[in-house]
Amino acid sequence: MHQLPVSPSTAALQPVLFIPHGGGPCFFMDWSPADTWSGMAEFLRGVAATLPARPKAIVLVSAHWLTPGFRVTSGARPGLIYDYYGFPEHTYQLTYPAPGDTALAERVAGLIAATGLDSGLDGARGFDHGMFIPLKVMFPAADIPVVQLSLRDDLDPAAHLALGEALAGLRAEGVLIIGSGMSFHNMRGYGDARYTAPSQAFDDWLTAAVESQPGERRAALCNWARAPFAHDCHPACHEEHLIPLMVTAGAAGQDPGRKVYSQQVMRTQVSAYRFG
Repeated sequence: MHQLPVSPSTAALQPVLFIPHGGGPCFFMDWSPADTWSGMAEFLRGVAATLPARPKAIVLVSAHWLTPGFRVTSGARPGLIYDYYGFPEHTYQLTYPAPGDTALAERVAGLIAATGLDSGLDGARGFDHGMFIPLKVMFPAADIPVVQLSLRDDLDPAAHLALGEALAGLRAEGVLIIGSGMSFHNMRGYGDARYTAPSQAFDDWLTAAVESQPGERRAALCNWARAPFAHDCHPACHEEHLIPLMVTAGAAGQDPGRKVYSQQVMRTQVSAYRFG
C-alpha cells in the first residue's frame, strides 16, 4: 500500500473542516443583493492562513457525489463536472486544474476497505462543483493534489462517521480532510423568512453537538434527525449536504470541534466547523 512521504520537519497534523460551498457557482457571478455570498467567500479565502502548514494533499468529501459504496477519484488529471443548471454561461468556463493523486487514492480506498466498508477507485470521475467551487476560493493556485470521495447513497450517519475514522491517520501525513456541503440545505427555504428561526434553532443544536465531548458528539450526530427542525433544514432522504459533516467528525477522533463561521444567508443560518 502506498503511503505519503512524511518529513518531521514539514509534516503537520492538519485539522478537519466542514465548509459550506454556497449555491452553484455563486462566488463567481453577480448576485442580488451583491453581498449575498461575500461573507462566506471571505471565510473560505481565509482558511489557508489558519492551517499549521500547507497541505501535502486534500481529501474532499462532496455532497454532490453519491454512490452505492464509497468511491475515490483516482485519475491523475480529473476534469471538471459542471453539475449546476441555469447559471450564466461564463460559469461553465471556470477552470480548476488541480492534479489528482493516484497513490493517495489507492491508500484511501485501502483504508476504507480495511474497516469492512465497501470502497473502490473511479479513474474516470471528474471533480464536481462541491469540490472545485470552494477550493477555487480557498486555494486558487490549484497546485495541491486533490482526491475526491463520494458519499454512500443510503446517507447513513454511522457509516459516514466510520468512514472518517478510517481516514483519520492521514492528517498526521499532512493531508487536509474537508467535508463540503451546507449546514442548511432546503431549496424551498432559501429566501423565505419562515425558515429563519428554524434554521437558527437547528444551527444552535448542531453547534452544541459539534462542540460536545467526542462520545457525545458521535451519538448526537448519529441521531441528528431528532434535532429541532431537522427535516425543515434537511428534508428527509435529501440530507446529502449535511452528511459530509459526519465524515469530518469521524476523522476528528478525540479532537474538539468548534464553529468557525456563521452567517445568515438568504434568510437562513449557515455555519462552518473545524476539528483540531
